[in-house]
Amino acid sequence: MDLNGKYVVVTGASSGIGKALVGFLLKEGAFVLGISRSIEKTMDITHARLWVKNMDLSKRETIDMLFDYAQNCFGTIDVFVANAGYARYGAHETIDYETMGNLLELNTTGVMYTAKKMQEVYKDKPYNFLVTLSAIAELPMPGYALYGASKAALDNYFSAVRLEEKKSGHIYQRVYPVATKTDFFNRADAKYMPWPVQSAEHVAKKIVKGIKKDRKKIYPSFLYKLGKRLAPWFFKLYLRKQRKKFEAHEANNK
Repeated sequence: MDLNGKYVVVTGASSGIGKALVGFLLKEGAFVLGISRSIEKTMDITHARLWVKNMDLSKRETIDMLFDYAQNCFGTIDVFVANAGYARYGAHETIDYETMGNLLELNTTGVMYTAKKMQEVYKDKPYNFLVTLSAIAELPMPGYALYGASKAALDNYFSAVRLEEKKSGHIYQRVYPVATKTDFFNRADAKYMPWPVQSAEHVAKKIVKGIKKDRKKIYPSFLYKLGKRLAPWFFKLYLRKQRKKFEAHEANNK
């Protein structure tokens, strides 16, 4: 897809990958609507083709409002980037029911409903729907059981949706970043960052390239993608090391 003149919605746009993506999309000539809970106070990018709006996308009513607002701003949506989400680091027995529900509403259920809403509103119109997953969707990590489940569920969901709508002109894209240098891990209360690590700008560049080429799966880390294909045994060793880090973290916090 040529992004010049296209209308793009980016959620989770106030920081990290989302904010970097907003900047690159504007450079491509796109009109961008950035969404997050506090973006009107925190966004320091200004541009004639940029709109920002505070919204809590864990609620169905707010997602409905988002489509009304985008319609008023743009008249249509060509690309929707579902990037909002967060994690809670810790052993699964420490995560209470309310935390589970809140995380899944934003990370998973809200994204599924957004995709359904896109299909309802733009049923006869070609568009791209891109969701930021994580390498954890494919590679379970100790300490991230809930977050990984929220992303793995979306991976399976959009694999099926893509097959259901294969002839619709709707392109569903999934992004699998490795650990990224943002506030994500601080907000998750994680004490260490998994290796390898990439910048938000690098991931955003790969996303833009993937959108332009209509790629179904986007792997910003060449090392991770290569390892999946040629050295799957490496991940067994990697997870063993991550488990030891997790066990040490849990022991220090007892």
